[in-house]
Amino acid sequence: MSVTVRSFAKINLGLRIGAAREDGFHELLTVYQTIGLHDVIRVSAGLGSGIEIQCTDSRVPTDESNTCYRIVEKAMRALQARGRVVIEIEKQLPVQGGLGGASANAVASLLGLERVLKRALPAAERLRIAAEVGSDVPLFLVGGTVLGVGRGEQVYPLEDLPATACVVITPEVGVSTPNAFGEWDRRTGGGGVSSFVNTGSLKLTVPAASDRMVELGRGLSAWLSDSYSGAPRQIRIVKPRRGRAENPLLELVRAGIKNDFEEVVFPEYPELSEGKSALERAGAKYASLSGSGSTLYGLFASKEAARAAGARLRKQGWAAQATVTLPRREYWKKFLVSSF
Repeated sequence: MSVTVRSFAKINLGLRIGAAREDGFHELLTVYQTIGLHDVIRVSAGLGSGIEIQCTDSRVPTDESNTCYRIVEKAMRALQARGRVVIEIEKQLPVQGGLGGASANAVASLLGLERVLKRALPAAERLRIAAEVGSDVPLFLVGGTVLGVGRGEQVYPLEDLPATACVVITPEVGVSTPNAFGEWDRRTGGGGVSSFVNTGSLKLTVPAASDRMVELGRGLSAWLSDSYSGAPRQIRIVKPRRGRAENPLLELVRAGIKNDFEEVVFPEYPELSEGKSALERAGAKYASLSGSGSTLYGLFASKEAARAAGARLRKQGWAAQATVTLPRREYWKKFLVSSF
């Protein structure tokens, strides 16, 4: 049996870096948002043993270091299943571009494997395995608008923000996430001082998890428009007072949230700063680096505006694609392509 699934990308709606942890990771605070751009993953299983990764993109590893290999290996062990698994990766997303492509591929492989084997892991076990494979892997088991804390692996589904038009730029620049974290530590002295919102410098080093979540709630309340039932109980989101309905995603402009990585990545790669400015000149209501980059995105008032901006940016030489943010229901509705 073979199953084909779409492996959707994500962007970060703000990203705040905290202090380095004892395990070598950093505390993070972000809101993930899945978008319509995707890879395609085909999973098949048969007689024999082993895991085979197939991909025509030479930048994608096909050995044990591949996230798809690692998650399938763990899942097969957890399911006590046997057989030979083949995973074909049709790469359309940039490699190491800040869109979570490899992590999304891993989740697509895991869920494709379950369909092929007609056996399913408990939800908690899926999340545990996903977190072992990578910090942003668990978010793709939720989809839509997702709160990420810890090192990014602790995920909480937020009430979905409405679908919003966006344009994604993928410069041909490779940004090393470990190097970006290292530069952040050098600039901040490892203290984790950040400016996730325009409320002054805050620290993400409060020992008590509940206190940290309360602090997080204060920051997010500036721009999240509804009371999110799926978020941790410590977070109280205050609805802003305004006279007319407004797309909550576009309130990012008013709240002034940002991606901390821009402070260390833009000086090193000026073309990325230029890309953000190009998105803003093309009419983006909000533009930002996604993850540690190199992908940039802009949010637009309408699909028409996004398409026009994408065309304009391509004429300027940017690799730009118009797409749309993907709410949770649409994410899962479009996830499965076929099985036979």
